[in-house]
Amino acid sequence: MDKKDVPTGRGISIQQPFVEQILQGKKNYEYRSRPTKIRGRVYLYASLTPGHISRWKGTGFEPGELATGLIVGSVEIIDCKWFPKLNCYGYELANPKRYKAPIKPENRAQPCWFYPFV
Repeated sequence: MDKKDVPTGRGISIQQPFVEQILQGKKNYEYRSRPTKIRGRVYLYASLTPGHISRWKGTGFEPGELATGLIVGSVEIIDCKWFPKLNCYGYELANPKRYKAPIKPENRAQPCWFYPFV
């Protein structure tokens, strides 16, 4: 991994299987209750706890098959929009990049944003 990939050093914590869907280019928004002004490339941290079993339906994966508790790639956040029908914000994602090997963060992950290597 080249730490220059993410100049700010910031990471976002997201549950599986959503991280895998982002890396495959199938998920273009990350939905959250709070907006963000953060733009640019961030590390993709696959949360230690995977998403509920209902979220895995139709993904082609089962819980336990995908990396958790690791940084598996990076993605650009290019916008943040309000989705009134969902009553939440969507962080618009682009240009996902999968790392050849997952990386264990040096710092403990937080529920949303954190600095894995500071």
